[in-house]
Amino acid sequence: MNQKKKAVFNWSGGKDSALALQKVLQGNEFDVVSLLTTINEETLTSSIHSIPIELLTRQSESIGIPLYTVLFSKDLTNYDDKMRETVEHFKKEGVTHFIFGDIFLADVKTYRENQLNPLGIEVVEPLWDMSPAEVIADFIKSGIQSKIIVTQADKLGKTFVGQDLDENTINSFPNGIDICGENGEYHTFSYAGSLFKKKIDFSISQIHKISYDINLENGETKTFEYWQAEIIS
Repeated sequence: MNQKKKAVFNWSGGKDSALALQKVLQGNEFDVVSLLTTINEETLTSSIHSIPIELLTRQSESIGIPLYTVLFSKDLTNYDDKMRETVEHFKKEGVTHFIFGDIFLADVKTYRENQLNPLGIEVVEPLWDMSPAEVIADFIKSGIQSKIIVTQADKLGKTFVGQDLDENTINSFPNGIDICGENGEYHTFSYAGSLFKKKIDFSISQIHKISYDINLENGETKTFEYWQAEIIS
């Protein structure tokens, strides 16, 4: 019998991560030794989805795979050093692969490969090259339950925050929205389904608008606004 390759799964807490992880666990190629999540050291929430570390821990406990968190400064100036330290930590445990839940953003995949390949880590993308329609169809079939917790304010309104990502919600998206939210239109929190041994109870305490100033390649600065749910256990 071939020995499984040791891998770390880069866990966002959302639907794509959950679907990709379920596919990996159903296969027979990888031994996933840990979930890895990047955390804002000021807020103690995940970098993209703003999920509190307590709920991320409960996800990992319900899945049955330990969570490894890496704390970053808000400006990410220590990102490269922290990631190198993390890779070296897992290489000592025999890890050879890092798994992600990306779909089709080529620049993201290239970035990950450029960062990890020189360190001796191979990048694996279980959902790569699937169309958004195929990913959503697989997600619905998977039985994973996920709730929308972030929307890009100029793309999806505040009313979508707190909705379960199901066929009714997807069919109500306005035209021009990527149904997987791959362009940042929305983010989710996964809390139940066959991936989880126990449903994760949580609630939304409030929804508030946040904004980020992004420096574009042409030298301009653009402000992006989001509706963000504050979720609590």
